[in-house]
Amino acid sequence: MARITFLGTSNAVPDKDHESAHLLVEAGERAVLVDCAGNPVVRLDQLGFDPLRITDIILTHFHPDHVAGLPLLLLDLWLMGRKAPLNIFGLHQVIDRAVQLLELFSWQDWDDFYPVDFHPLPDQEKMSIIDSESVKIWASTTCHSIPSMGVRMQFPGGSVCYSSDTAPCDALARLADGVEVLIHEATGEGLGHTSPGQAGTMASRVGAGQLILIHYPTNVDLDAWVSQAQSCFSGEVIAARDWMHIQI
Repeated sequence: MARITFLGTSNAVPDKDHESAHLLVEAGERAVLVDCAGNPVVRLDQLGFDPLRITDIILTHFHPDHVAGLPLLLLDLWLMGRKAPLNIFGLHQVIDRAVQLLELFSWQDWDDFYPVDFHPLPDQEKMSIIDSESVKIWASTTCHSIPSMGVRMQFPGGSVCYSSDTAPCDALARLADGVEVLIHEATGEGLGHTSPGQAGTMASRVGAGQLILIHYPTNVDLDAWVSQAQSCFSGEVIAARDWMHIQI
């Protein structure tokens, strides 16, 4: 059975109860970190999860609340004695900037550093990025203010799609079609973002079984946020909370 843990659920402005949105996906031999907010080692330690078990990192886009923790995570894993290779996936623009970010810290000079394999992806739909018995993951470019992508995860027990930051768009609808669980941002309507009602409309459009709202402002009334989504979607709607997890 696979498990997704919400390590953070807020938009770019976290508070004492909410870290910025990022997820841990555990499925068989794979442990996938989706985005890299704050200091992931602290969140993983609080979860009781050994950070050295991380096999893959997916960076959905290059905004600070999604990538700023990357240099510190890689440094901490090195200091903790990591030897195993680490895969990092992202759109080619994101990977280029991630490498530039790491170069600011002269990471190439860190002695006896473990292998890091970067996997730049083209601006396409339904790109296969992980294909294993325990989880298959695809990504599609979506509609944010900078290049961004959503990801779909297929487990033996069901499917989950995470929108990351995006306005409603056809590419995401095609990626999420028929998904059991849709994890959708609910920042509020605006450039490259989505309102709760629009997230509900998307969940209805793709035939999702459940809608989980994420990347919401921490100062909003979450009951009202959920009600807005429910007005456009007849399935179950919940607001993600930090440390919440779902079993697939």
